[in-house]
Amino acid sequence: MSGYTHGVLRPYDPSEAIPPQAAALIARRDQSTIKSWAETFHLGRKIAGRWEISHPALLMFLDGDEGALRAYLSGDRQSECVLKYFERAGLLRVEAA
Repeated sequence: MSGYTHGVLRPYDPSEAIPPQAAALIARRDQSTIKSWAETFHLGRKIAGRWEISHPALLMFLDGDEGALRAYLSGDRQSECVLKYFERAGLLRVEAA
């Protein structure tokens, strides 16, 4: 997935960021795999010397939704394809109709 603008956790929102330990539980992988994915696929970045993983970006990656991940990494936080992952991560409230 090289060539993307690396907009992971930009702007930084602490509610979106999860530690590698939590990401490892979600992905059912070890923390070293999560950190490798974060670096290789831009699912997270180091902030103050510690890895922070974007929960929505991790879900996009795990689902194999390259279009949503590409949109997210380019800065899109409004498209339906991106918002559904923010909702799944518990970051959006669905308004009652």
